[in-house]
Amino acid sequence: MSMIKVEDLSFSYPGSYDDIFENVSFTIDTDWRLGFVGRNGRGKTTFLRLLMGMYDYRGRIISSVDFDYFPYPIDDRSRYTEEIVNEICPEAEQWEILRELSMLQVSDDVLWRPFGTLSNGEQTKVMLAALFLNEGHFLLIDEPTNHLDTLGRELLASYLSKKKGFILVSHDRHFLDGCVDHILSINRMDIEVQAGNFSTWFKGFQKRQESEAARDKRLRANISRLKSSARRTADWSDKVEASKVGAADKGYVGHMAAKMMKRAKSIEKRQQKAIEEKSRLLRNVETAEELSLSPLQYHSDRLLSLSGVSVSYDGRTVCGPVTFSVHRGDRLILEGKNGSGKSSLLKLMTGAPIEHTGQLSLGSGLIISYVPQDTSFLRGSISELEQSHGLEAPLFRAILRKLGFERVMFEKDMSDFSEGQKKKALLAKSLCERAHLYIWDEPLNFIDIYSRMQIEQLILEHCPTMVLVEHDLAFRERVGTGTVTL
Repeated sequence: MSMIKVEDLSFSYPGSYDDIFENVSFTIDTDWRLGFVGRNGRGKTTFLRLLMGMYDYRGRIISSVDFDYFPYPIDDRSRYTEEIVNEICPEAEQWEILRELSMLQVSDDVLWRPFGTLSNGEQTKVMLAALFLNEGHFLLIDEPTNHLDTLGRELLASYLSKKKGFILVSHDRHFLDGCVDHILSINRMDIEVQAGNFSTWFKGFQKRQESEAARDKRLRANISRLKSSARRTADWSDKVEASKVGAADKGYVGHMAAKMMKRAKSIEKRQQKAIEEKSRLLRNVETAEELSLSPLQYHSDRLLSLSGVSVSYDGRTVCGPVTFSVHRGDRLILEGKNGSGKSSLLKLMTGAPIEHTGQLSLGSGLIISYVPQDTSFLRGSISELEQSHGLEAPLFRAILRKLGFERVMFEKDMSDFSEGQKKKALLAKSLCERAHLYIWDEPLNFIDIYSRMQIEQLILEHCPTMVLVEHDLAFRERVGTGTVTL
């Protein structure tokens, strides 16, 4: 057991006037299973890269352990997986590698296949298995669940719960609860460390904010009362001082005026103290403004139906046969293992030319809003996205602001956005579109926890008809009305 100490850490990117971190200090134990949470753009990945020594910074990071980073950079994915594993953990014995793969339910034959032929989920599991075999290293795990299905997330959470010595960046509440024993939180104004899982931390965080909000309300009322009292006392002092003219006992009147003025000064000091105390409250409050959506009402109860549909690629069937219908008010979750054809089925519903057999029937005049899983195509400015899709600019930007976008982001090229910011841009676009049916493919990938809650609340309030692929179990349990298993 050893400690990682962060002392007076400050960092900003070259050319930027805004600090990502400013005089941050905290200590973590290298035996902890640490969940790392915070809004998109707060600096979680940046902090991991600082630990890896990738940037210059002010302050000190003191550690006696070596750091490893997930995802591990692999330049040539045509190499055999065994060669890559041996590169990641050169000291590991083969029986140790096979043991780790078995714990993650990965077949050992992946070792003798080119790494690029593995599914995204298999690649994730293989890299993590290899990295955990580096004895004495502290692992920095950056969002490992984005390519894992629901079963894969449960399996990985169980695997991580048996390990120690890592920081895990994730926005999946259920996943975090299953594998961490401490939370490292990047708040608006500071960074805090607390024992427990995500639910324990979040409950405590909310209670502190509620307590501070109540204290803030009392202080605002007290400041207003003191302000009025100070003004009245000062007025009385002025009037008493003015009454000295022609008074029989000018000394007495002057004494009374001075006494009143002293009282006014005392009230002003109390007022200033209350103002200073108030300024220390609600510094970390996370606002999650309500989002809006105006879905169109379809003229029929049934919007679309699939009968015996199978999706194929190059003559190989990857999905089906599937039979189900989408009715008004449905929020159907497509469920299945990675590679089972969920995304292909969604694309087929949007009218994409996907090879298939069976019958897909779309309702007449059906308007669909689609959020793809992939965001890599986003280029250009927010203004160009608005123009190319005919979006109402004030509404689109208002939604982005509610999702945590700073105004400076509106001037940047979207290719420079973080993955979470790219996904938010696509979600905001969909929320601007009036449609009968909303088809979203893994909409929460890279999206922070507070934004997930906003989207949950939006769906529950406006009840759009939806078909989704999403592996966040907490989200699914709240918004889903049915499940279609592939």
